[in-house]
Amino acid sequence: MADQAEHLRALFHQHRISGAPRKRGLSRIIVVASGKGGVGKSNIVVNLAIVFGQLGRKIIILDTDVGMANVDVLLNLKPGYTLVDVIKGKKELSEVILRGPYNVEIVPGGSGFSEMVNLDNHQREQLISRLSYLEEKGDILLIDCAAGLSRDILSFIAAADELVVVTTPEPTALTDVYSIIKIVNNCGLKSRVNLVVNMAHGMKEAENVYGRLENVCRNYLDINLYFLGAIEYDLVVRKAVLDCSPYVLKYPNSRVSQCTRDIAQRLLAGGGGYSPAPKKEEGFLKRLIRMWR
Repeated sequence: MADQAEHLRALFHQHRISGAPRKRGLSRIIVVASGKGGVGKSNIVVNLAIVFGQLGRKIIILDTDVGMANVDVLLNLKPGYTLVDVIKGKKELSEVILRGPYNVEIVPGGSGFSEMVNLDNHQREQLISRLSYLEEKGDILLIDCAAGLSRDILSFIAAADELVVVTTPEPTALTDVYSIIKIVNNCGLKSRVNLVVNMAHGMKEAENVYGRLENVCRNYLDINLYFLGAIEYDLVVRKAVLDCSPYVLKYPNSRVSQCTRDIAQRLLAGGGGYSPAPKKEEGFLKRLIRMWR
């Protein structure tokens, strides 16, 4: 992990210093991660994507969670193929993409990204060309990462524009999400991390969670922690999941839906620290794959 972190740190700073502005039209890349499973990360990704879509943005979700991929389940979609089929040349990307509601498209990754490590340079270039749709056609690319940390997740974080971490008020979730923030800080991958507190019993509890984490980050780390907002505990979330329907569609007037819309608006307004410039000329996928060499 230490060698990998050093490699990612070097690549990230190289691009940050020498990268030219990214071409107009390429996606804003947001990685959503969590320290542990069960905090509702994928559900938040799906519902945020739909809110973005309702606001007129074209959204692509890249589901990179190999073992627990469930973005398609939450949208009641049944993928016939995954990114692996594109890598092996069996399918075109258009045959893999799932169409969801409100301009939302989903790419089921499966074990696709781990397969990329074994490609030679020519194969990688071909794959990047085929996947260019992800960056050129969508306004926002949301990457739903597996819980925890791995080489792949660190690479996603390093290559993306923004990092959003999701936690709940539970002590174990807080400990695990702090571990992610600490490693991101120590590797120099991001100077800012955006926090969403899920399943909070009121805004006061969520603000207390943020305050505790922000205090530790301020005292022990060199990283800014921004509070994107809270999604309050609501029984309609479970009902929506059981019905395989996003809660912002099934229960649009619920408190949890309003919380999600507030977070989406904050991100779109630049509250997460996003700035359209400077950008990198080199595409996200190219940066990502080069980190895996």
